[in-house]
Order: sequence, then structure tokens, then C-alpha cells
Amino acid sequence: MKKEVKDTVIAQLGEKLKEYPHFYLVDVTGLNAEATSALRRKCFKSEIKMVVVKNKLLRKALDAAEVDYEPLYESLKGNTAVMFTQTANTPAKLLKEYKKDGIPALKAAYAEESVFVGADKLEELAALKSKNELIADVVALLQSPAKNVVSALQSGANTIHGVLKTLGERPE
Repeated sequence: MKKEVKDTVIAQLGEKLKEYPHFYLVDVTGLNAEATSALRRKCFKSEIKMVVVKNKLLRKALDAAEVDYEPLYESLKGNTAVMFTQTANTPAKLLKEYKKDGIPALKAAYAEESVFVGADKLEELAALKSKNELIADVVALLQSPAKNVVSALQSGANTIHGVLKTLGERPE
């Protein structure tokens, strides 16, 4: 590979690192062409950008980035694919589908401004909640007391109405 091509690849990886806040390093050793294209299709449906890269070029792109990715360097061995995503837990959920086969296997991840190294972190990554999920949880918590008050008022209104109706129908 010529130096100009390498520089272009490093620059493209750098742009992806800036564009996507989360990424996973995945070992794709043992995937044939059919399995790789099936994985790419699933990634596309889940809005994950998957790129197979050379480890040295990825390391240079990580070095050039503003964030310190040094803990990830040990994971840069063998065949590596990078899964870029906007939602931190989406690739983990996708990789859990393949867990019984072991291919592709999680090497490391950078999610929610934290580094996760090792395949054993997959469950932890899948349990991370996305920004939208957290917002939904907060909204549900805020709505809960209001729903209880409205419910109590409505049930109370029916009770009061029933009592008044009974009193009104009672002969004097």
C-alpha cells in the first residue's frame, strides 16, 4: 500500500472517530465472505458503520485523535473490524446474537467516554442505556406521581358523585 493511500485511510478513520462518539473493536478472524456480508447487513440495519482496518493504520488514527485511546492498543492484534455507532449499546446487542459462535468476538470498546477491554465486557456494554432510553426513564419517573394524583382525583370524584347521588335518591 502506498503512503498516500495509507495517509488517506488514516484521515478517514480520524474523521469517523470525530463523527461517532462510540466504537467497538471486533475480532473477525474466521468469518467467511458470506458471514461477513451478513454481519455488514445487520450493522447497516442497526445504523452501525463497520470498517475492517489494518491495526497499524488504526493505531496511527487513534494516536492522532484528541482522546487518549492508549488502553485500546493491546487489542490491536489479528483481524480487526471497527464498529462505529451513535448509540453505545447497539453493537453490543448485535454481538450478543453471535455470542454462542464466538465469531465475531469483542476485543475492546470505547463507549460513553470509557474504555472496555475484553470479551467479558459484552454484557456490561449491552446493559448501557442510550441517551434516549435515559430520557424516557426520567420522563416516566416524572409522570408517575402526576398519574397517581390524577387517578386518585378521578376515583375520588366517582366516589363523591356516588355518595351525593345516593343521598339525593334517599327518601326523607
